[in-house]
Amino acid sequence: MFVGCLEVTLSIPEAQSLKDKRSVVRRSIDRARNKFNISVSEVGDNDEWQRARIGVSCVANDHSFVNSVLDKVLDQIEHDSVGYAHVIDQRLEIVTF
Repeated sequence: MFVGCLEVTLSIPEAQSLKDKRSVVRRSIDRARNKFNISVSEVGDNDEWQRARIGVSCVANDHSFVNSVLDKVLDQIEHDSVGYAHVIDQRLEIVTF
């Protein structure tokens, strides 16, 4: 079994309130969750207006499949946030059990 974890940090320079931030983050999270069979949530920087951390996890029986899915999720988040946010950091880890 392989468990992949992806952490993406977004900068949202146009956000002037938590409501602005949450609309950008919610759009990315909902689209990623609907398109891929993953768990995804906002996991950090909850009270900062112009920054968000999103956590994604994927479980499968093939290392390359987990890596591929998480790469596609990152691409989807980057695509969904064009014009609203910028990916400023990302961390990917795949653990074998």
